[in-house]
Amino acid sequence: MKENFVIRPAKREETGKILDFIKYIAEYEKMLDQVVVTEELLDEWIFQKGLVDVLFAEENGEVVGFALFFSNFSTFVGRAGLYLEDLFVKPEHRGKGYGKALLKKLAQIAVERKCRRMEWCCLDWNTPSINFYKSVGAIPMDEWTTYRLAGESLDKFAAEE
Repeated sequence: MKENFVIRPAKREETGKILDFIKYIAEYEKMLDQVVVTEELLDEWIFQKGLVDVLFAEENGEVVGFALFFSNFSTFVGRAGLYLEDLFVKPEHRGKGYGKALLKKLAQIAVERKCRRMEWCCLDWNTPSINFYKSVGAIPMDEWTTYRLAGESLDKFAAEE
């Protein structure tokens, strides 16, 4: 990594950059058509409600990567955890240690907050990311399946009597 590299919290006036990175990762994951978030929604949840955190990795003043995360809670360990929703480094900046630096910063934040877990999901086909996560000691939770209620299914179930 270069000397002029920093990891810092995103600023409110950078909400557009946060949206750009969300679109970058969605494009990489072949899900760009599913992105409906707006700058206004990001501002509300990140900066007004404070329920989401965003870090930027910056080299020589250019944002080269980001991580978006929030707290969850484990009833088994009785503590909050850190849930990493998105981690992305621009393709031209990969292989320089920026992704690892972001993940390490998140681990440090989790420890500072007295979290006992840091978790995230990864698409099964994303072999480069899977190999990277395993290289830092992360283990896949193969015995768990993620379930989701969203959109019409969520609305319908919530409205049932």
